[in-house]
Amino acid sequence: MAAHTSQSVATAAGDGVGKTDDARGRGRRTDSGKRGGPGRALATHWYAWAMVAPVVLVLGVIIGWPLVRGVYLSLTDANERNVARTIGANHIEATYEFVGLDNYAAVLGDPVFLQRLVWTVVWTVACVSITFALGLVLANMLNREFRGRAAYRMALILPWAVPGFVSVFAWRFLFNRDNGILNKVLEGGGISAIPWLDDPTWAKLSVVTVNVWLGVPFMMVALLGGLQSIPGELYEAAEMDGASPWQRFRHITLPGLRAVSMTVILLSTIWTFNMFPVIFLLTRGGPGDSTEILVTQAFREAFIASPRDFAGSATWGVLILALLMIFALVYRRSLRKQGEVW
Repeated sequence: MAAHTSQSVATAAGDGVGKTDDARGRGRRTDSGKRGGPGRALATHWYAWAMVAPVVLVLGVIIGWPLVRGVYLSLTDANERNVARTIGANHIEATYEFVGLDNYAAVLGDPVFLQRLVWTVVWTVACVSITFALGLVLANMLNREFRGRAAYRMALILPWAVPGFVSVFAWRFLFNRDNGILNKVLEGGGISAIPWLDDPTWAKLSVVTVNVWLGVPFMMVALLGGLQSIPGELYEAAEMDGASPWQRFRHITLPGLRAVSMTVILLSTIWTFNMFPVIFLLTRGGPGDSTEILVTQAFREAFIASPRDFAGSATWGVLILALLMIFALVYRRSLRKQGEVW
């Protein structure tokens, strides 16, 4: 009886060991399967890759190739006279040469670059700051219940729906020194006409005003969405504890909007830094060159200067991209230090 029992125990133990080994083996096979290479991932998720491939291809053609081409041109002396071109039935081959980093040294050593950079930074900071402040105020106003709220929302979003060039041309008529509505109103009040687009200082204020008018709707909608995601119970609890409106705004609203605010500030900064239409269509960079920013200077090099300097324009473009990448990296690091994940 004892021998039989011990034999049964040994058999059971052996079965257990065998099952454990089998389980370990299956675990190893499963793990090895999960650690499969790109080929296995492609075979498993081929449908997802097939859906993404056209988008990647289009982005590569639209963004990747021009970027590579621009970087290459910035390392040459390409201009209107030495690029490949066709005149009638004759095809003239390109004769431009590789010059390395000479274009970057020339642009960075030119005082014009520092002037354009300083004004671009001032323009960007002013526009983003004012746009964010106005967007936050309007979002808080529209987040409350009152009669006609939907109509006010539609009216404030309207500038966002109108094409940008149409809005800029409308403002250009408003700023007209002789027949503009703004100066007519001022003259009716006994105030002399203001040279909105003819004086460097007034021209800078004008382009900032127009860009803020165009940017407020996006900022307002984004912040309004953030406000509506904050639980109302937090405000009720704070009000019951005796918190003032300013304290509720400071300790509930602002922290609750932090994630949305960081995103819209980043996007608004990038858009404003490269805001070509407002500057070019409203003032053409004038009067003189007082409102020229980096991106309009790049355009001027490629399409207005004679001969058109394609290498110089590409150099300006690459420098703009580098500045924005540096800003994005610094911004990302500052967010990480504040505990934000981005």
